[in-house]
Amino acid sequence: MKQKISKILVPMDGSEKSFKALKEAIYLARQCHSTITGLCIIPTYTINLGKLLTSLKNQSQKEAKKFLAEAKIQCAQNGIVFNEKIIYGNQSWEITEFAVYKKFDLIVIGSRGMSRTKEAFLGSVANSIVHKSKVPVLVVK
Repeated sequence: MKQKISKILVPMDGSEKSFKALKEAIYLARQCHSTITGLCIIPTYTINLGKLLTSLKNQSQKEAKKFLAEAKIQCAQNGIVFNEKIIYGNQSWEITEFAVYKKFDLIVIGSRGMSRTKEAFLGSVANSIVHKSKVPVLVVK
């Protein structure tokens, strides 16, 4: 049974690998006439740091908007409709839940992102997505 891929989710953190995943998603979207949604998850912090926390959130959101704008330009140059979404929370959980809730057909994710130290102890976000997702996942190296 063939399934049409009409909605592709690309989790992005601004890293080279996330843009490599976007490039692959653009290729697939052109072949399948799909749309792409770039999703950035900004981690939530459990420790209340007052003004420092507000500043950190604002800076993270500003950076996310910047690289998502670049992703939108790349998609537009290739004739692909690009939507962006910024969410606060746990990366693995938010990505898998968002993909199911918004009925995406495919998740295209880079094999490694920004947090290599965290990956050494907990395993990569991509690895977690592959094991938890109910939506097919393409991992780009």
